Amino acid sequence: MWTRALIPVAAVLATFVITSIFIILAGANPFEAYYNFIIVPLSSKFSALEVLVKATPLIFTGLAVTFAFAAGYYNIGAEGQLYAGAVAAAWVGATFTNLPAIVVVPLMLVLGFAAGMLWALLPAFLKVKLKVDEVVTTLLMNSIIMYFISALLNGPWRDPETGWPKSPEFFEAARFVQLIPKSRLHLGFVIALILVVIVFIVIKRTPFGLQMRAAGASKAGALFAGINVNRTMLIAALVSGGIAGLAGVSEIAGIHYHLISELSGGYGYTGIIVATLGGLNPIGVSVAAMFIGLIDTGAQTVSRVLGVPVYLGDVVQSTLLLVTLSMLLLQNYRIKRI
Repeated sequence: MWTRALIPVAAVLATFVITSIFIILAGANPFEAYYNFIIVPLSSKFSALEVLVKATPLIFTGLAVTFAFAAGYYNIGAEGQLYAGAVAAAWVGATFTNLPAIVVVPLMLVLGFAAGMLWALLPAFLKVKLKVDEVVTTLLMNSIIMYFISALLNGPWRDPETGWPKSPEFFEAARFVQLIPKSRLHLGFVIALILVVIVFIVIKRTPFGLQMRAAGASKAGALFAGINVNRTMLIAALVSGGIAGLAGVSEIAGIHYHLISELSGGYGYTGIIVATLGGLNPIGVSVAAMFIGLIDTGAQTVSRVLGVPVYLGDVVQSTLLLVTLSMLLLQNYRIKRI
């Protein structure tokens, strides 16, 4: 058990060693680069709050992936489900202009959750009824919704004044409150932390959570124990989609205040890294999300100070995923002297 807890730490250290090669090739000092990656973003109030801002959607998508993966359902469609939630929130935020915030905000959250569930429904149905690989179908659904959003933003939702492909601006009551003045940290961060507790309780402390973990560990064993695996996977897939939909609500109501095609910086895909690094544990996911948020914020500092490409942060994240997966695989083996 203790070796599994050390995997994220070992993965981070191994990632730093491996990516040092790319930093050197980019003409920078690895120690100086990682100082700017990790220490500098925490040295000021503004940048430290930005770490939390960037971590917020990753907590949502990391939890979404974790919830599905726990039941043995491999949801790669959190990106599309995020956009589905954002579309629902954009409609609410620009339509119900006469309602107070105490009504509009919960309405956005409920419809955003429902939209994410709806976008997750077809792949989940195909999985449980026809045994179609959910990795393929959820991934394809990401592309479909991007075409749908492009049609919306270049059609009925195009800004009539500027001509830009973006939806109408939210009215004030539909915008998440800022937690700290003169910062971008918003209500979505608090909702994400509350959701961490809820998901932890559901997975670790409820009968349904036990069924999920049994189905994820061994479908044959779960069936033998009398668990309806298909039903469990379907519910887990839908809830996962709903959580990802909340990420879209959070981003559009807390940061942008209108729908754009570049709403997500690949948060749905990064959520897979967060869930893996967090050991598919909701609390671990929140810590991993903040670490990735730190790397993402630090990448801009590294690029500005050392003159290396800002995409170096993406290289670090991708390498971290591969290293973590490799270590999780290798823990199933033992070194034996012959």
